[in-house]
Amino acid sequence: MGKRILIVDDAAFMRMMIKDILTKNNFEVVGEAADGSQAVEKYLELKPDLVTMDITMPEMDGIAALKAIKEKDPSATIIMCSAMGQQAMVIDAIQAGAKDFIVKPFQADRVVEAIQKAIG
Repeated sequence: MGKRILIVDDAAFMRMMIKDILTKNNFEVVGEAADGSQAVEKYLELKPDLVTMDITMPEMDGIAALKAIKEKDPSATIIMCSAMGQQAMVIDAIQAGAKDFIVKPFQADRVVEAIQKAIG
């Protein structure tokens, strides 16, 4: 069984794309969340090995969710997902404890590489 992953993105289409990449590469998608507050809840409930976290979302953005998850579980492994041109936010996320980031539109090999690097 592959590593257990929680996908967080406010766009259902993006969640579907990343889920497709992950399942084809033997990762197990254990849950999905559409905003940061759902992400924190699901993380605590599911205890995934890794989280893919969109940066810009309604309610609570990805950086706030990252910080909230890290507060509860300092060992959480989180990879941020960003659109082009969000460099400043990506830097904030890395400083807040994100392991890596992947850029949309997702390239399957880059997604898999980032996840394998993050969870060893």
